[in-house]
Amino acid sequence: MDKPVAEFRNKAADTEAGVQRRRLRQVELLLEVSRRMAAYDTLDEILTALVEVTTEELGAERGTLFLNDAETNELFSRVAQGNIQREIRFLNHSGIAGHVFTTGEAVLIGDAYADPRFNRAIDEQTGFVTRNILCVPIKTFKGEIIGVSQTLNKKRGKFTRADLHLLEALTTQGTLALQSARFLESMKKVRRQEMEFIDVVSEVTADIKLGSLLQKVMGEATRLLNAERSTLFLNDEKTNELWSEVGQGLDSMQIRLPNNAGIAGAVFTTGKTINIPYAYADLRFNPAFDKRTGYFTRSILCVPIVNKHGKTIGVTQVLNKRGGPFSSEDASRLRAFTAQISIALENAKLFADVQQIKNYNEAMLESMSNGVLTLDGQEKIVTCNAAGLRILRCNTLQILGRPAADFFSGANTWVLDKLRQVEVNELAEHLMDVELMVGEEMRSVNLSIQPLLSMEKKRIGWMLMIEDISSEKRLRSTMSRYMDPGIADQMVANGAEMLGGKNVLATVLFSDIRSFTTISEQLGAQGTVALLNEYFTLMVDCIQREEGMLDKFIGDAIMAAFGIPVSHDDDADRAVRAAIAMMSELHTWNQSRVSDGKLPVDIGIGLNSDQVVSGNIGSKKRMDYTIIGDGVNLAARLESACKQYGAHILISELTYRALRGTYRIRELDIVVVQGKTKPVAIYEVMDYHSDDSYPQLIDAMGLFRNGLQSYRKRNWAAASKLFEEVLALNPDDKAATLYIGRCARLSANPPPGDWDGSYVMESK
Repeated sequence: MDKPVAEFRNKAADTEAGVQRRRLRQVELLLEVSRRMAAYDTLDEILTALVEVTTEELGAERGTLFLNDAETNELFSRVAQGNIQREIRFLNHSGIAGHVFTTGEAVLIGDAYADPRFNRAIDEQTGFVTRNILCVPIKTFKGEIIGVSQTLNKKRGKFTRADLHLLEALTTQGTLALQSARFLESMKKVRRQEMEFIDVVSEVTADIKLGSLLQKVMGEATRLLNAERSTLFLNDEKTNELWSEVGQGLDSMQIRLPNNAGIAGAVFTTGKTINIPYAYADLRFNPAFDKRTGYFTRSILCVPIVNKHGKTIGVTQVLNKRGGPFSSEDASRLRAFTAQISIALENAKLFADVQQIKNYNEAMLESMSNGVLTLDGQEKIVTCNAAGLRILRCNTLQILGRPAADFFSGANTWVLDKLRQVEVNELAEHLMDVELMVGEEMRSVNLSIQPLLSMEKKRIGWMLMIEDISSEKRLRSTMSRYMDPGIADQMVANGAEMLGGKNVLATVLFSDIRSFTTISEQLGAQGTVALLNEYFTLMVDCIQREEGMLDKFIGDAIMAAFGIPVSHDDDADRAVRAAIAMMSELHTWNQSRVSDGKLPVDIGIGLNSDQVVSGNIGSKKRMDYTIIGDGVNLAARLESACKQYGAHILISELTYRALRGTYRIRELDIVVVQGKTKPVAIYEVMDYHSDDSYPQLIDAMGLFRNGLQSYRKRNWAAASKLFEEVLALNPDDKAATLYIGRCARLSANPPPGDWDGSYVMESK
């Protein structure tokens, strides 16, 4: 045989033997990998073993195995050799590893820094220098990619295609163990979450206080779903609002919103879960709250809270899951959590309502001017409010826990007789103006004794209400009902003779609501009463601030007087200031009503200063401190005249001459009211107007004054032109329109020669 041929055959035999040895070594290695994988139970152990094997066999400096987190779309590594001893996470489409994961193609990179896909951030963080990279996808037997295996920096030379195939073979061999370990870890995680869920629910539902319960629920919801913050909204059935006093991460600020507004409102009204991965891309999301707080909402998960009767009582909302949007599993867990705590929420809310009622009742008792005592079934005194302690001149140690027989003894034993009478008859006793000995002093009191009954209608004790009606208190109580308490105090100090009839100079105020019949028909009985109570409260405050006396309510009308029973040098000014304040308060109130979709309220006010008769007027059974006289009647006529002139505040010339202050007032007319023959000048107070309600007021007042002068000089054309100029400034000036009509009529039918410019009012 030729020598070169023999040498070639020997070399070929040696090469084939080398290939066989490598294949045998690879088979042994794969069997070793399978054996080692079978010996481990946890995912961390399997990951560590795979990295060690691949790094050692490939002669690399470092190896890392990344698995995909399907919930967050991230690749993560729990094991990395070298200096990095922490978990690494990054999006599963970034860097070399992300490229391999998304494409499923293995890569062999000789110069890492020359490859545009390489992410240098990890090297910069750790100080490690990556030279070359070998990266292959980890595939299941069904072809699903579950991660990537990566080795860095071949110790001798560069990675080869053979290294690439070996890495693929090694990772494929460990895939089954990886899948099994991940599944087992997932099951353990679910089990751990279930046990944790049970513990959390048990701990949370044991709390009965609403505030702390809400804090616990929000804290656990935030933690269970790995979110940034959460809020639990409960429905307020009285106001139809969703409210929350606690927001995890919101510094416990209270939030209230209509229960049909926003995403929370949509979930509450429909009872369906809403999961929004990108908040600003959803039209239902309102970014106003983010703008106010500086917070940025990315993702939202909101589920209804349903009680055992199937009624939605609120919603739970969590924001910004860390690592990505909320999943359907998150929604299921949150629904399960809220379903478990709904009963605890209702119980805590009920407890809070009961506690609030208790606190309200206690506060009400403490604020009462009448003494209130309660006794138990053994006639022991259980409670006594502050007024009771004051009336009975004792402290809590002297009265609480004592038998009633010890406290109500001697001259007061009749109280015990009445207690037993109430017990026998099971009916309340009301004793008017009876004598009660308090220390060495006899007091006149009104005493009411009520039986206290349980829910089963069984007697459990008594309640005593004591009203001190000594002369000073009786007088102050009576007078405070129709005047400022400060004036009542002055009257008490000056004596009861102030209540006698006498002639006094006073300024009388009448006010009335316009179109009240129409309003009351729309509102109904309850709505009308509520409106009047709110309206009267605002108006009476304006009157009492100027120390006026509220005489009476006449339906929707108010009658008040300034200068009675205590006079001041500026009573006319006080009355005008009160009227201006009433219009200002009405304007503010109407803005609130209109914003709530309610009808605005309009009023007219008439003022007159004159001699009136004041005093207690009535019968022996019923007396009223009031005023009568022509001065009162003229004020009422002026209030009614507001309708004709489109005015809100009209004053007589008597009030006008008595004013000391400066106000924006225009003379309006000279009228003869019904029932009188003498004309009186009337003026319109316009101080309450703003630029919105009467634009260019000063100019219009000047034109109106000149027009009135021409009108009284019978210069109808000039007067009409001036009034038209007033309307050009303010088309809503009804008085100017009225005078234009008068000018036209008087021009066609001139008045008699002795006409003084007055107008006869034909109606009240």
